[in-house]
Amino acid sequence: MTHATVRVIQTAKETGDRLAELKALTFQPDAAEKENELINIYEDLEYQVIEGFGGALTEASAATLSKLGKERQQEIMDAYFHPEHGIGYTLCRTHIQSCDFSTGNYAYVEGVDPGLSSFNISRDQESILPLIKRAAASVGSGFRLFSTPWSPPAFMKTNGEMNNGGKLKPEYRQAWANLFVKYIQAYSQAGIDIWAVSVQNEAKAAQIWDSCVYTAEEEKDFVRDYLGPALEAAGLAHIRIMIWDHNKERVYERAKTAFEDQAASKYIWGICFHWYSGDHFEALGAVHDRFPDKKLFFSEGCQEGGVHLGSWNTGERYGHDIIGNLNNWMSCWTDWNIVLDEQGGPNHVGNFCDAPIIGDTVKDEVIYESSYYYIGHFSKYIRPGAVRVGSSKYTDKFETTAFRNPDGTFAVVVLNRSDSGLPFTLRFRGRLAENTIPAHAIQTLLFQ
Repeated sequence: MTHATVRVIQTAKETGDRLAELKALTFQPDAAEKENELINIYEDLEYQVIEGFGGALTEASAATLSKLGKERQQEIMDAYFHPEHGIGYTLCRTHIQSCDFSTGNYAYVEGVDPGLSSFNISRDQESILPLIKRAAASVGSGFRLFSTPWSPPAFMKTNGEMNNGGKLKPEYRQAWANLFVKYIQAYSQAGIDIWAVSVQNEAKAAQIWDSCVYTAEEEKDFVRDYLGPALEAAGLAHIRIMIWDHNKERVYERAKTAFEDQAASKYIWGICFHWYSGDHFEALGAVHDRFPDKKLFFSEGCQEGGVHLGSWNTGERYGHDIIGNLNNWMSCWTDWNIVLDEQGGPNHVGNFCDAPIIGDTVKDEVIYESSYYYIGHFSKYIRPGAVRVGSSKYTDKFETTAFRNPDGTFAVVVLNRSDSGLPFTLRFRGRLAENTIPAHAIQTLLFQ
């Protein structure tokens, strides 16, 4: 790539373009000081640094992969984790004990065992750990894994079961914190280092699947008095702790409760969020404005209601949400399941969802949804260590974000969800590059 050119990567509806590289643009001097149809890049304005992009390695994904032929399995792993042939995932999420995208409820201890004497991760060693190791080997030294519980063991909860909400009984807070420690240690012994944990998946939701409810105060107190000290005592203070792991509409209030308590806040690296209650991008900006040292982590999103084969709206939903989050200080992003079967499962309560890649276990086929390509416009080209830089655009008919990668390459993503093609001129360092983005398309522009 010469400094006078702009690489253009495009995915567009009703074309064959899927992360397709188009003819490069050529920068020309801005001699006439053009005023109209500009996208400006302000490289001296710097914002957050990107930790990484990725997806969730669940028992459901492992089960789906296991039912496909070896060539299909490798195709899917390469599609996600290969830096050139795939979309360059480096940051993954997994579940502590079971989640809805497990084939059934399971805990790491048996019966009533507050001393955790029966603790073991044998269930994870069957399929989840091999999948995680496969992903880690594909990525190399830059691989990061963060882990989330959906529920404590049944005996620790007020409702006596892993499903249907309930709360953590106060007398088992220490035992539950100790289980986090044992989990991290067991994974380390198995050859996988945990980079971060969150306290609870969807801490406000009593779901028909594995779930547990915490108020903001309960979650903050658990970190301050139990989880943080337990990790510290075990020599695991380097493990990042995150809170909330739920939707954006209450992200500010949750952050405020936890981060204003200095004794709790010292243990908490950031706050996780999902997308199921809508955009609320400004809420993320509010968290950053109030607590600029805390990280904002998108930890889950998916298209609900089963598989949506061929839907273009799914990809656009991803593109819109990722840009809105990035422009409001998000530094980490993980999708939900990396692959699901033709039903959108397996899921032990029938909560079927879509995934960017569907593995048809009947036909032994790999199906790429539009979301896969839209995600790739970010994950493949905005690399760990990239810093967001300033930008502006002439119209709200498209959405943009801009980054400078560690190698000095700039990546500008342009999303057009409208029904018409839109012209624009990229303006950077006194140079102009003219372009058009088709209707219902996304482009990544790469230049120096």
